[in-house]
Amino acid sequence: MGDNNFYSRVYNAVCLIPRGKVATYEQIAVIAGNGRAARAVGNALHKNPSPGVVPCHRVVNAKGRLAPHFAFGGVNVQKQMLESEGVIVQDNMVDLEKYQMR
Repeated sequence: MGDNNFYSRVYNAVCLIPRGKVATYEQIAVIAGNGRAARAVGNALHKNPSPGVVPCHRVVNAKGRLAPHFAFGGVNVQKQMLESEGVIVQDNMVDLEKYQMR
């Protein structure tokens, strides 16, 4: 059950992203123990069993783009959730220089 273990590590890593910040899929993959598993992070987040608890809306791609197929309501919902936390989203992009978790 390596997949389930990895998914658990992904969910734990996503919970480390502070309100008002974002992380990239690759960042989460590194924190979860496999820096080459960015796509697997996306798969894990698409199956997030606790969307109200695990803040998957805070994960963006390497360029700061929101998920075009955000699993929990689409890109507009992801945008609204980030904006409600003070993250400015323009053209479905987040400024990683300003908002990326370090």
